[in-house]
Amino acid sequence: MSGHSKWHNIQGRKNAQDAKRGKIFQKISRELYMAVKAGGPDPDSNSNLRLIMDKAKAANMPKDNIKRAVDKGSGSGAANYEEVVYEGYGPGGIAVLVHALTDNKNRTAAAVRSAFTHHGGALAATGAVSYMFDRKGYIVIERADLDTDEDTMLMDVLDAGGDDLQSSDEAFEIYTDPKQLAEVRDALQEKGYTLATAELTMIPENLTDVPADKVEKLQHMLEELEDNDDVSDVYEAANFPED
Repeated sequence: MSGHSKWHNIQGRKNAQDAKRGKIFQKISRELYMAVKAGGPDPDSNSNLRLIMDKAKAANMPKDNIKRAVDKGSGSGAANYEEVVYEGYGPGGIAVLVHALTDNKNRTAAAVRSAFTHHGGALAATGAVSYMFDRKGYIVIERADLDTDEDTMLMDVLDAGGDDLQSSDEAFEIYTDPKQLAEVRDALQEKGYTLATAELTMIPENLTDVPADKVEKLQHMLEELEDNDDVSDVYEAANFPED
């Protein structure tokens, strides 16, 4: 079925991100804070918080760190983070969306702009590229040691309420309505599946081929953005050439 396969790209950057686990914990803490602020500290009634707590556990974030972030979001006088979205084009004209959680928009804007311009990209006006992306729920089930064929998986996904399935040698990638992500995730887990990830994401409607001479610059730009403490997510509409 149709869809943008992103698992290979995610896995390609995973080892580098694992080496920066402290930064990952900091970013997840901010996401937990925002989720609590928006929907309260009870994961049973706050599905977004439940998703982020699962993300924290998958990243092996210590329980004390999770509790502190939730407590901070529940308390008063905590840092006031804002959600900010930056839009732009990377090397080769690749559309890029940057989602940030920041307590200082001037600092974050300057750092994001610098990451773009350092590598031959440029920020763009609000709305310039966001229309090229759709918000989706995204679930991955890795195929290693999984005794399930594609037809069976498709039926299970549809029964669980999923919208779309894409398969590769490495994984099954499942797309859902963003409001149904928690429900689909829970239904698949009840069927006995182990999920590699379950998150809200932005999926590009179309991909742009990255010219061979721009691949390294684009990868470095994305890495610089992801390394920024204020940046929570980076989405790109890139079709990288095969290795």
